[in-house]
Amino acid sequence: MATLLLIARLPTRRPHLSLRQRSYKLAPRITMASSSSSSPPPSDPSLETVAPHAAVTGERKLNPNLQEQLPKPYLARALAAVDPSHPQGTRGRDARGMSVLQQHAAFFDRNGDGIIYPWETFQGLRAIGCGYPVSIAGAILINLVLSYPTQPGWMPSPLFSIHIKNIHKGKHGSDSEAYDTEGRFDPSKFDAIFSKYGRTHPNALTKDELNSMIKANRNMYDFIGWITSAGEWMLLYSVAKDKEGLLQRETVRGAFDGSLFERLQDSKKSA
Repeated sequence: MATLLLIARLPTRRPHLSLRQRSYKLAPRITMASSSSSSPPPSDPSLETVAPHAAVTGERKLNPNLQEQLPKPYLARALAAVDPSHPQGTRGRDARGMSVLQQHAAFFDRNGDGIIYPWETFQGLRAIGCGYPVSIAGAILINLVLSYPTQPGWMPSPLFSIHIKNIHKGKHGSDSEAYDTEGRFDPSKFDAIFSKYGRTHPNALTKDELNSMIKANRNMYDFIGWITSAGEWMLLYSVAKDKEGLLQRETVRGAFDGSLFERLQDSKKSA
C-alpha cells in the first residue's frame, strides 16, 4: 500500500520539478535582455527623410535641423510668418488680430472695410508695380475666383466682392501648403520651399527652380489650383525678383504676411 502511495505521488512532483528547471533557465535570458537595453540604441530609421527606393525623397530634401534653428517649427503660427531669421515674424508689424493669410489679403483692401472689390484689387496690383494689362486681368480673375467662396451667405455678390474674414475658404490646392486651411503660417512647409528646390542658392529660387516647385506641387486633376498657383508665383517673381533674377527667401516670407507688398508700394512711391 505504501508503495502504491509513493507511485501515485510521483506524477505530481515531476511537473513541479520541471517548472523549477524551466524558471531557472529563463532567468539568464531576462538578465541578458536588461543588460542589452542599457547599451546605446541604434539610429532610429523612423527619423529618416530619404527612402532608398523613392528617389524623389533624395532629390527634394528636408531640413532635419529646423527644430534647432526655430522653436516648434511644426506649430503653425496664426499671427506671424516666422522662420529661423525671424522667429517672431516681421519686426514691428501689427497683425491687428488677423491671421497671416488675412494679412496677406488685407493689403488689397484699400479702404480698410474688410471687403475687397475688383477696383481695389486693381489698385493694389498697380501699387506693387504691375502694369495695366496685368492689373486689369488680375483684378478680374482674382475676384471672380475668390468672391463666392468668401461670401458670408449663399448668395453671390453682383460686385464680386471678397470678404477678408472668410479668405481661408478661398485657399486653393496645388500650393506650397505654407498656409494651413485656417490661414495660419506653417514654418516647416515654408522652409521646405527652399530645402527642396533651392539647389543653386540655399535661400533663394531661380526661375527654373520656381517652375520645378510649381510643377511638383500639382495635385492630380486640380486644374484650377495648377493655374492659380502658377499665376501667383509668376506674378510674385515678376515684381519681386532681385537683380540676379533670384526670388529671395525674405521676399517670399514677406509675400506671405503682406509686408512685401507694403515695401514694394513704398519703393514705388519713393521712385
